[in-house]
Amino acid sequence: MSVPAFPALRSLVTGTPPHVTPQSAVQEAARTLFPRMAARPSLLDVFGNAQIESRALARPLEWYLSPRGFAEKNAVFIEEARTLTRRLAAQALAQAQVDPQDVDAVIVVNTSGLSTPSLDADLIGALGLNRHAARMPIWGLGCAGGAAGLARAADLIRAGFRRVLFVAVELCSLTLVKGDESSSNFVGTALFADGGAALVLTAPDVPGPPTLAHLHGAYSTLIENSEDIMGWDVVDDGLKVRFSRDIPALVRGMMRGNVEEALTAHGWPREDVGTFVVHPGGVKVLAAYEEALSLPAGALDSSRRVLRQYGNMSSVTVLFVLAEVLRAAPRGRALLSAMGPGFSAEHVLLNFSE
Repeated sequence: MSVPAFPALRSLVTGTPPHVTPQSAVQEAARTLFPRMAARPSLLDVFGNAQIESRALARPLEWYLSPRGFAEKNAVFIEEARTLTRRLAAQALAQAQVDPQDVDAVIVVNTSGLSTPSLDADLIGALGLNRHAARMPIWGLGCAGGAAGLARAADLIRAGFRRVLFVAVELCSLTLVKGDESSSNFVGTALFADGGAALVLTAPDVPGPPTLAHLHGAYSTLIENSEDIMGWDVVDDGLKVRFSRDIPALVRGMMRGNVEEALTAHGWPREDVGTFVVHPGGVKVLAAYEEALSLPAGALDSSRRVLRQYGNMSSVTVLFVLAEVLRAAPRGRALLSAMGPGFSAEHVLLNFSE
Protein backbone atom coordinates (compact mmCIF):
# COMPACT_ATOMS: atom_id res chain seq x y z
CA MET A 1 0.00 0.00 0.00
CA SER A 2 1.38 3.42 -0.93
CA VAL A 3 1.90 5.96 1.82
CA PRO A 4 -0.43 8.98 1.45
CA ALA A 5 1.36 12.29 0.99
CA PHE A 6 -0.30 14.01 3.93
CA PRO A 7 1.26 15.31 7.17
CA ALA A 8 1.22 12.62 9.85
CA LEU A 9 0.17 13.14 13.46
CA ARG A 10 2.65 11.05 15.46
CA SER A 11 1.86 12.07 19.05
CA LEU A 12 -0.54 14.08 21.17
CA VAL A 13 -0.14 14.77 24.88
CA THR A 14 -2.41 16.84 27.12
CA GLY A 15 -2.07 18.07 30.68
CA THR A 16 -3.05 20.66 33.26
CA PRO A 17 -1.59 22.54 36.23
CA PRO A 18 -1.88 20.68 39.54
CA HIS A 19 -4.64 22.67 41.25
CA VAL A 20 -7.76 20.71 40.25
CA THR A 21 -10.79 22.45 41.72
CA PRO A 22 -14.45 21.34 41.92
CA GLN A 23 -16.94 23.61 40.20
CA SER A 24 -18.88 23.81 43.45
CA ALA A 25 -15.86 25.42 45.15
CA VAL A 26 -15.54 27.99 42.35
CA GLN A 27 -19.23 28.78 42.69
CA GLU A 28 -18.79 29.38 46.40
CA ALA A 29 -15.77 31.62 45.72
CA ALA A 30 -17.95 33.68 43.37
CA ARG A 31 -19.83 34.95 46.42
CA THR A 32 -16.63 36.69 47.52
CA LEU A 33 -15.51 37.71 44.05
CA PHE A 34 -18.86 39.11 42.91
CA PRO A 35 -20.93 40.05 45.99
CA ARG A 36 -23.51 42.09 44.06
CA MET A 37 -24.21 39.41 41.47
CA ALA A 38 -24.04 36.60 44.02
CA ALA A 39 -26.81 38.30 45.95
CA ARG A 40 -29.11 37.21 43.13
CA PRO A 41 -29.24 33.40 43.54
CA SER A 42 -30.55 32.88 40.01
CA LEU A 43 -27.30 34.26 38.59
CA LEU A 44 -25.30 31.59 40.41
CA ASP A 45 -27.18 29.01 38.34
CA VAL A 46 -24.68 29.71 35.55
CA PHE A 47 -22.15 27.55 37.42
CA GLY A 48 -24.45 24.53 37.41
CA ASN A 49 -25.76 25.19 33.94
CA ALA A 50 -22.19 25.15 32.59
CA GLN A 51 -22.18 21.36 33.24
CA ILE A 52 -18.57 21.47 34.43
CA GLU A 53 -17.58 19.25 37.34
CA SER A 54 -13.98 20.33 37.88
CA ARG A 55 -11.26 22.53 36.43
CA ALA A 56 -7.49 22.92 36.81
CA LEU A 57 -6.13 26.29 37.90
CA ALA A 58 -2.66 27.83 37.74
CA ARG A 59 -2.86 28.74 41.42
CA PRO A 60 -4.89 27.45 44.39
CA LEU A 61 -8.41 28.87 44.43
CA GLU A 62 -7.67 31.07 47.44
CA TRP A 63 -5.09 33.01 45.40
CA TYR A 64 -7.82 34.39 43.14
CA LEU A 65 -9.79 35.87 46.03
CA SER A 66 -7.36 38.79 46.40
CA PRO A 67 -6.91 41.56 43.81
CA ARG A 68 -4.05 40.89 41.37
CA GLY A 69 -2.52 43.31 38.91
CA PHE A 70 -1.56 42.62 35.32
CA ALA A 71 2.17 42.34 36.11
CA GLU A 72 1.64 39.75 38.84
CA LYS A 73 -0.79 37.71 36.76
CA ASN A 74 1.50 37.71 33.75
CA ALA A 75 4.51 36.67 35.83
CA VAL A 76 2.48 33.68 37.00
CA PHE A 77 1.54 32.97 33.40
CA ILE A 78 5.17 32.86 32.26
CA GLU A 79 6.23 30.66 35.18
CA GLU A 80 3.40 28.15 34.90
CA ALA A 81 3.24 28.12 31.09
CA ARG A 82 6.94 27.31 30.87
CA THR A 83 6.59 24.49 33.41
CA LEU A 84 3.61 22.97 31.61
CA THR A 85 4.88 23.34 28.04
CA ARG A 86 8.29 21.88 28.85
CA ARG A 87 6.71 18.80 30.39
CA LEU A 88 4.17 18.21 27.63
CA ALA A 89 6.57 18.93 24.76
CA ALA A 90 9.14 16.49 26.14
CA GLN A 91 6.46 13.81 26.42
CA ALA A 92 5.19 14.47 22.89
CA LEU A 93 8.68 14.16 21.42
CA ALA A 94 9.31 10.92 23.28
CA GLN A 95 5.96 9.50 22.19
CA ALA A 96 6.72 10.44 18.57
CA GLN A 97 10.23 8.96 18.82
CA VAL A 98 11.71 12.25 17.64
CA ASP A 99 15.09 13.44 18.86
CA PRO A 100 14.90 17.08 20.02
CA GLN A 101 17.76 17.97 17.69
CA ASP A 102 15.72 16.75 14.72
CA VAL A 103 12.86 19.21 15.29
CA ASP A 104 13.05 21.74 12.48
CA ALA A 105 10.05 23.94 13.38
CA VAL A 106 8.28 24.93 16.62
CA ILE A 107 4.82 26.49 16.88
CA VAL A 108 3.41 27.78 20.17
CA VAL A 109 -0.18 29.04 20.44
CA ASN A 110 -1.56 31.02 23.36
CA THR A 111 -3.82 33.99 24.08
CA SER A 112 -4.07 34.26 27.86
CA GLY A 113 -0.66 35.74 28.69
CA LEU A 114 2.32 37.57 27.22
CA SER A 115 5.93 36.45 26.91
CA THR A 116 8.81 38.06 25.04
CA PRO A 117 11.01 36.15 24.26
CA SER A 118 8.15 33.89 23.23
CA LEU A 119 7.53 30.50 24.78
CA ASP A 120 9.03 28.63 21.82
CA ALA A 121 12.43 30.14 22.61
CA ASP A 122 12.19 28.76 26.13
CA LEU A 123 11.36 25.30 24.77
CA ILE A 124 14.36 25.30 22.46
CA GLY A 125 16.70 26.07 25.34
CA ALA A 126 15.04 23.88 27.97
CA LEU A 127 14.62 20.76 25.82
CA GLY A 128 17.73 21.06 23.67
CA LEU A 129 15.79 21.47 20.43
CA ASN A 130 17.60 22.38 17.22
CA ARG A 131 18.54 26.03 17.70
CA HIS A 132 18.11 26.59 13.97
CA ALA A 133 14.48 25.44 14.09
CA ALA A 134 11.96 27.81 12.54
CA ARG A 135 9.89 29.53 15.24
CA MET A 136 6.24 30.50 14.90
CA PRO A 137 4.62 31.97 18.04
CA ILE A 138 0.91 32.61 17.43
CA TRP A 139 -1.04 34.89 19.77
CA GLY A 140 -4.59 36.19 19.78
CA LEU A 141 -6.65 33.45 18.13
CA GLY A 142 -8.36 32.48 21.38
CA CYS A 143 -10.53 29.38 21.24
CA ALA A 144 -9.77 28.94 17.52
CA GLY A 145 -6.03 28.75 18.16
CA GLY A 146 -5.78 24.98 18.64
CA ALA A 147 -7.34 24.28 15.26
CA ALA A 148 -5.48 27.09 13.50
CA GLY A 149 -2.14 26.08 15.03
CA LEU A 150 -2.65 22.49 13.93
CA ALA A 151 -3.39 23.71 10.41
CA ARG A 152 -0.25 25.88 10.34
CA ALA A 153 1.86 22.98 11.58
CA ALA A 154 0.56 20.89 8.68
CA ASP A 155 1.34 23.76 6.30
CA LEU A 156 4.96 23.68 7.45
CA ILE A 157 5.18 19.95 6.70
CA ARG A 158 3.76 20.58 3.23
CA ALA A 159 6.34 23.34 2.78
CA GLY A 160 9.17 20.86 3.35
CA PHE A 161 9.78 20.79 7.10
CA ARG A 162 10.15 17.24 8.38
CA ARG A 163 9.35 17.30 12.11
CA VAL A 164 7.19 20.02 13.66
CA LEU A 165 6.51 20.43 17.36
CA PHE A 166 3.22 22.22 18.11
CA VAL A 167 2.34 23.34 21.64
CA ALA A 168 -0.74 25.18 22.91
CA VAL A 169 -1.02 26.54 26.45
CA GLU A 170 -3.69 28.65 28.11
CA LEU A 171 -4.03 29.83 31.70
CA CYS A 172 -7.44 31.43 31.35
CA SER A 173 -8.03 31.59 35.09
CA LEU A 174 -5.47 34.41 35.24
CA THR A 175 -7.81 36.63 33.25
CA LEU A 176 -10.29 36.77 36.14
CA VAL A 177 -10.76 40.39 37.20
CA LYS A 178 -11.83 40.46 40.85
CA GLY A 179 -14.69 42.85 41.50
CA ASP A 180 -15.62 43.27 37.83
CA GLU A 181 -19.28 42.28 37.91
CA SER A 182 -19.85 42.39 34.18
CA SER A 183 -21.74 39.43 32.77
CA SER A 184 -18.76 38.43 30.60
CA ASN A 185 -16.38 38.24 33.57
CA PHE A 186 -18.97 36.39 35.65
CA VAL A 187 -19.68 33.80 32.95
CA GLY A 188 -15.96 33.48 32.19
CA THR A 189 -15.37 32.63 35.84
CA ALA A 190 -17.91 29.81 35.48
CA LEU A 191 -16.28 28.44 32.31
CA PHE A 192 -12.58 29.19 32.00
CA ALA A 193 -9.81 26.81 33.00
CA ASP A 194 -6.12 26.10 32.45
CA GLY A 195 -4.30 23.45 30.43
CA GLY A 196 -1.87 22.62 27.67
CA ALA A 197 -1.30 20.22 24.80
CA ALA A 198 1.68 19.22 22.68
CA LEU A 199 1.91 17.18 19.50
CA VAL A 200 4.35 16.25 16.77
CA LEU A 201 3.61 16.26 13.05
CA THR A 202 6.03 14.70 10.58
CA ALA A 203 6.36 14.17 6.88
CA PRO A 204 4.62 10.88 6.04
CA ASP A 205 7.88 9.07 5.21
CA VAL A 206 9.61 9.88 8.51
CA PRO A 207 10.10 6.63 10.48
CA GLY A 208 8.37 6.43 13.83
CA PRO A 209 5.38 5.04 15.70
CA PRO A 210 2.06 4.34 13.96
CA THR A 211 0.36 7.44 12.62
CA LEU A 212 -2.61 8.65 14.68
CA ALA A 213 -4.15 10.63 11.81
CA HIS A 214 -3.30 12.28 8.51
CA LEU A 215 -4.11 15.95 7.94
CA HIS A 216 -5.73 16.51 4.56
CA GLY A 217 -6.24 20.25 4.70
CA ALA A 218 -7.78 23.20 6.50
CA TYR A 219 -10.26 25.99 5.99
CA SER A 220 -10.39 29.42 7.67
CA THR A 221 -13.22 31.96 7.77
CA LEU A 222 -13.21 35.48 9.17
CA ILE A 223 -16.59 37.13 9.62
CA GLU A 224 -16.59 40.80 8.70
CA ASN A 225 -17.37 43.43 11.34
CA SER A 226 -17.52 40.89 14.15
CA GLU A 227 -14.62 41.90 16.38
CA ASP A 228 -16.99 42.82 19.23
CA ILE A 229 -18.26 39.24 19.59
CA MET A 230 -15.25 37.86 21.48
CA GLY A 231 -11.87 39.05 22.71
CA TRP A 232 -9.95 40.75 25.49
CA ASP A 233 -10.16 44.30 26.76
CA VAL A 234 -6.83 45.31 28.30
CA VAL A 235 -7.42 46.95 31.69
CA ASP A 236 -5.16 47.78 34.65
CA ASP A 237 -6.03 44.42 36.24
CA GLY A 238 -5.11 42.43 33.11
CA LEU A 239 -6.97 40.83 30.23
CA LYS A 240 -10.71 41.24 30.69
CA VAL A 241 -12.87 38.84 28.70
CA ARG A 242 -15.36 40.13 26.16
CA PHE A 243 -17.90 37.88 24.52
CA SER A 244 -21.43 38.04 23.22
CA ARG A 245 -24.36 35.86 24.17
CA ASP A 246 -25.13 35.72 20.43
CA ILE A 247 -22.45 33.08 19.74
CA PRO A 248 -24.85 30.06 19.75
CA ALA A 249 -27.16 31.89 17.34
CA LEU A 250 -24.19 32.67 15.11
CA VAL A 251 -23.19 28.99 15.09
CA ARG A 252 -26.72 27.93 14.16
CA GLY A 253 -26.86 30.50 11.38
CA MET A 254 -23.50 29.94 9.70
CA MET A 255 -21.98 26.58 10.62
CA ARG A 256 -23.84 24.31 8.20
CA GLY A 257 -22.83 26.40 5.19
CA ASN A 258 -19.32 26.99 6.51
CA VAL A 259 -18.68 23.28 7.06
CA GLU A 260 -19.99 22.47 3.59
CA GLU A 261 -17.62 25.07 2.13
CA ALA A 262 -14.67 23.60 4.04
CA LEU A 263 -15.39 20.06 2.87
CA THR A 264 -16.17 21.05 -0.72
CA ALA A 265 -12.87 22.95 -0.93
CA HIS A 266 -11.09 19.63 -0.41
CA GLY A 267 -13.46 17.41 -2.40
CA TRP A 268 -15.00 15.68 0.62
CA PRO A 269 -18.73 14.84 0.58
CA ARG A 270 -20.46 15.71 3.85
CA GLU A 271 -21.72 12.14 4.24
CA ASP A 272 -18.12 10.84 4.29
CA VAL A 273 -17.36 12.63 7.58
CA GLY A 274 -18.21 10.34 10.46
CA THR A 275 -16.48 12.11 13.35
CA PHE A 276 -16.68 15.72 14.52
CA VAL A 277 -14.02 17.03 16.89
CA VAL A 278 -15.55 20.28 18.16
CA HIS A 279 -14.25 22.86 20.63
CA PRO A 280 -16.71 22.89 23.56
CA GLY A 281 -17.08 26.61 24.12
CA GLY A 282 -20.08 25.82 26.30
CA VAL A 283 -23.13 23.58 26.37
CA LYS A 284 -25.21 26.04 24.34
CA VAL A 285 -22.52 26.25 21.67
CA LEU A 286 -22.37 22.45 21.39
CA ALA A 287 -26.14 22.26 21.10
CA ALA A 288 -25.99 24.87 18.34
CA TYR A 289 -23.38 22.80 16.46
CA GLU A 290 -25.57 19.72 16.71
CA GLU A 291 -28.57 21.61 15.41
CA ALA A 292 -26.72 23.33 12.58
CA LEU A 293 -25.08 20.12 11.34
CA SER A 294 -28.03 17.79 12.09
CA LEU A 295 -25.75 15.53 14.11
CA PRO A 296 -27.09 12.34 15.69
CA ALA A 297 -27.35 11.95 19.43
CA GLY A 298 -23.97 11.28 20.98
CA ALA A 299 -21.92 12.73 18.11
CA LEU A 300 -20.33 15.34 20.40
CA ASP A 301 -20.05 13.23 23.54
CA SER A 302 -16.24 13.60 23.52
CA SER A 303 -16.59 17.38 23.54
CA ARG A 304 -19.05 17.22 26.43
CA ARG A 305 -16.79 14.92 28.45
CA VAL A 306 -13.86 17.30 28.07
CA LEU A 307 -16.00 20.28 29.05
CA ARG A 308 -17.32 18.42 32.09
CA GLN A 309 -13.89 17.28 33.28
CA TYR A 310 -11.74 20.28 32.35
CA GLY A 311 -13.85 23.35 31.51
CA ASN A 312 -13.09 25.71 28.64
CA MET A 313 -9.31 26.03 28.20
CA SER A 314 -9.55 28.23 25.10
CA SER A 315 -7.23 27.06 22.27
CA VAL A 316 -6.17 23.93 24.14
CA THR A 317 -9.62 22.43 24.55
CA VAL A 318 -10.16 21.10 21.03
CA LEU A 319 -6.85 19.22 21.31
CA PHE A 320 -8.14 17.58 24.52
CA VAL A 321 -11.22 16.58 22.53
CA LEU A 322 -9.01 15.12 19.79
CA ALA A 323 -7.10 13.12 22.39
CA GLU A 324 -10.42 11.85 23.77
CA VAL A 325 -11.57 10.84 20.28
CA LEU A 326 -8.27 9.06 19.56
CA ARG A 327 -8.67 6.89 22.66
CA ALA A 328 -11.65 5.25 20.94
CA ALA A 329 -9.49 4.19 17.94
CA PRO A 330 -11.64 5.99 15.35
CA ARG A 331 -11.68 5.18 11.64
CA GLY A 332 -12.47 7.20 8.57
CA ARG A 333 -12.75 10.91 7.95
CA ALA A 334 -13.20 13.60 10.59
CA LEU A 335 -13.54 17.35 10.88
CA LEU A 336 -11.91 19.26 13.73
CA SER A 337 -13.56 22.67 14.33
CA ALA A 338 -13.26 25.68 16.61
CA MET A 339 -14.41 29.29 16.63
CA GLY A 340 -12.72 32.27 18.21
CA PRO A 341 -12.04 36.01 18.21
CA GLY A 342 -12.18 37.73 14.90
CA PHE A 343 -14.92 36.41 14.84
CA SER A 344 -13.57 33.36 13.04
CA ALA A 345 -14.02 29.67 12.31
CA GLU A 346 -11.20 27.17 11.79
CA HIS A 347 -11.59 23.66 10.39
CA VAL A 348 -9.02 20.87 9.95
CA LEU A 349 -9.75 17.77 7.84
CA LEU A 350 -8.44 14.55 9.37
CA ASN A 351 -8.35 10.94 8.27
CA PHE A 352 -7.90 8.27 10.91
CA SER A 353 -7.84 5.23 8.64
CA GLU A 354 -5.11 5.92 6.09
